[in-house]
Amino acid sequence: MIEFHLDDRSGLSPYQQLVRQVRQALRLGLLHDGDRLPTVKEVVARLAINPNTVLKAYRELEHDGLVAARPGVGTFVTATLTDASLAAHGPLRQELRRWLVKARRAGLDEESIEALFMTTFRAAAEEDIA
Repeated sequence: MIEFHLDDRSGLSPYQQLVRQVRQALRLGLLHDGDRLPTVKEVVARLAINPNTVLKAYRELEHDGLVAARPGVGTFVTATLTDASLAAHGPLRQELRRWLVKARRAGLDEESIEALFMTTFRAAAEEDIA
């Protein structure tokens, strides 16, 4: 089962963070068809957020056809976002871990690593478009 977390520095609202985390878990093959998401009550207790925030996230995921609510039972995954590229994730994750170790040894903290990654990611995306 997925364990949600919130990041105050993400720039995303809490509901958007929940949606993004489910989508990422589906894309990475961490959630599968039939898996149950935490109940609204469980998420509220763990994250100390408003139940309506969780409901809004779950409704959006349901609207997108990724989950389905079963009254009295819970919310369950009904679709996946994985594709053929999933096999490449393992080796890429290992390379990324090695890079992270190098970045930490170079003295970068978590925020600096994230900033470096995101600016490089955006620059590469812009080069692909051009």
